[in-house]
Amino acid sequence: MSNAAARSRRSGFGTVGAGWHAGAVPPRPSPFGRVTLVSGPESLLADRAVAVLLEQVRSESPEAEVTRTAGERLDPSRFAEMTSASLFAVRRAAVVEDLANLPAELTDAVLELVRQPQEDLALVLVHGGGQKGKGLLDKLKAAKVAVVDAPAVKAWELPQFVAAEARRVGAGIDAGAAQTLVDAVGHDLRSLAAAVSQLVADGEGGPIEEVQVRRYFGGRSEVTSFAVADAALAGRTGVAMEQLRWALATGVAPVLVTSALASGLRGLGKLVTAASGLREADLAREVGVPPWKLRTMRSQARGWDQGGLAAALQAVAVADAEVKGAADDAAFALERAVLTVARSRRG
Repeated sequence: MSNAAARSRRSGFGTVGAGWHAGAVPPRPSPFGRVTLVSGPESLLADRAVAVLLEQVRSESPEAEVTRTAGERLDPSRFAEMTSASLFAVRRAAVVEDLANLPAELTDAVLELVRQPQEDLALVLVHGGGQKGKGLLDKLKAAKVAVVDAPAVKAWELPQFVAAEARRVGAGIDAGAAQTLVDAVGHDLRSLAAAVSQLVADGEGGPIEEVQVRRYFGGRSEVTSFAVADAALAGRTGVAMEQLRWALATGVAPVLVTSALASGLRGLGKLVTAASGLREADLAREVGVPPWKLRTMRSQARGWDQGGLAAALQAVAVADAEVKGAADDAAFALERAVLTVARSRRG
């Protein structure tokens, strides 16, 4: 396969592969007569890529026999059985998951199918990234097999992923609601995808709004802890203390509060020290947040300087150690940290 074809195949899965965020899906070549490598640590994207391939297999050949197994369960006879012509089906699809644990004795058999593909076989290999099995992975890529990437999604890209998920199920979501959902549910893509589906299923049509997200997920501890941090960073001492007491009363782990404070302060530190003249998108990447979040952060940043940030970070570091066992009263340690952070903001 040519380099151009390989690149086309790599970007050919729209919302399930590396191009989940946007973009038109180019025509897909047939999965038969080729080996396709699905590679990367994000299991949701990998699973979706495999699902798309198998859907295409069944669309082209409804009678095709499909076999799936983990690499560690294979031996030469089982692999030959999966990939050889079947007496009961004209075409076959074989999916080998967890390629990193494929026995070394099967490496040559896999590479032989790359060199001499069977026109009635669709072979899909799934590798979760990492160093294990990298020798075979490198050989497959050098042989220019079709590649579908399933990369880890960076934290600042998560709201974009949420927006893409909403579009995928025929809905929309505004930027603030997407970020609030990430804060509420966390960084796991499966959980985020499930949350979007729930919001759409229970909604009344139209875009998902922040009020809906807070109504459904407002009890999640991450939302509460970030509410404490947001108020403290804005210098709203009374609100921050009220939020903190509510968080502790509803069972929020103290370590989540210190984590939210530290994360917010680090973000402000990057914003305050960023080079002037950066474009909005470049500044967002530098700070590690989506572009819309910069507006909120710029508002919070007023009154902060490097000295105040350093003092606040030190107070949070002390509180973090205390809530992890260095002190007897975690609530008192958090109250002191929140007060120090709020008061470290000048003006």
